[in-house]
Amino acid sequence: MAGGLEVPSCDSCDKPAILHQEYSGRTLCGTHLVDSVRKRVARTLRRQLTLPKSAERKGKEDRTTILVAISGGKDSAVLLERIHGLLGKRPDVRIVAGCVDEGIANYRSPSMEYARKLTEGLGIEFITTSYPELGFEEMDQVVELLPTIRQQHGEAKGMAPCSFCGVFRRSGLNHLAKVSGADIMALGHNLDDMAQSVLMNMQKGDLDRTLRLAPHTSRPLAGIAPRIVPLQWVPEREVHAYAMHLGLPFFHDECPYARGALRQRHREFIAALEADVPGSRHGLLHIAERLKELHATAYPGGFDDHSANSCQRCGSMTSGEVCKACEMMDWVGQAGTT
Repeated sequence: MAGGLEVPSCDSCDKPAILHQEYSGRTLCGTHLVDSVRKRVARTLRRQLTLPKSAERKGKEDRTTILVAISGGKDSAVLLERIHGLLGKRPDVRIVAGCVDEGIANYRSPSMEYARKLTEGLGIEFITTSYPELGFEEMDQVVELLPTIRQQHGEAKGMAPCSFCGVFRRSGLNHLAKVSGADIMALGHNLDDMAQSVLMNMQKGDLDRTLRLAPHTSRPLAGIAPRIVPLQWVPEREVHAYAMHLGLPFFHDECPYARGALRQRHREFIAALEADVPGSRHGLLHIAERLKELHATAYPGGFDDHSANSCQRCGSMTSGEVCKACEMMDWVGQAGTT
């Protein structure tokens, strides 16, 4: 275009492209981006989710309940839209959307409204829980007490708010899975999220945590509903473009406490690595998948869960006598009384 910026055309049609996939070399318009994302999600979901055949079901009420963890953000919005689009009409599937209110002012309330709007538009059951309902302090209070917690407990030194929130939120999702009777929990982790997790685990030398990364429908973990991650091969930028193109309701702001978290540093590193070597995110995830395959071959009986005990306080699964959530709440309680 003379005197202006030339917009490349989609490599599948003549429409202007909205996205260039550096790792594949493709340029895609909105319509073909949507097609591309949907094909990848459908393919991934088929690999991760095996529904009982009609002959295996006991009756019409014997449905597979899928809890879709949503937050009001773009990833969970696309996840829920795709789960609904692929499985919503099946009589043997019940879809429930669940959201955990962490107690973060000016962030969680507006994002939950977007989540509620999305579920209402899709006609999906929506359930919620909050940290106080679970016996946890709201995150705003935890952050206020965090300097004291770090002083009182050496193990907490260097911990960011996300360390506490991640543990509490997992407990919240497990609670929602229990009350909804979920057989499966769907998480909105995209390719960037998964690559970050793999790198974080490798940096710590934590092979066990890498092996236990979702999905685990084929090798379930004791005490929790198996997780699936249908968006795991879709980059974050493409998830965002997909949600924008379809006009899905989602909250754009990020958590105010995310800055400074270890994951943020890995996010920046992987983004730079991907820019230099397109396909790096896929490579990291392929490594994790290969390790899981090798482990499954070596240990066909599944994970050795002899260390999976019930927390003496709340009954949650833990490797010790008391789970991390209860331990952290002890820290918060002690800091609050000083």
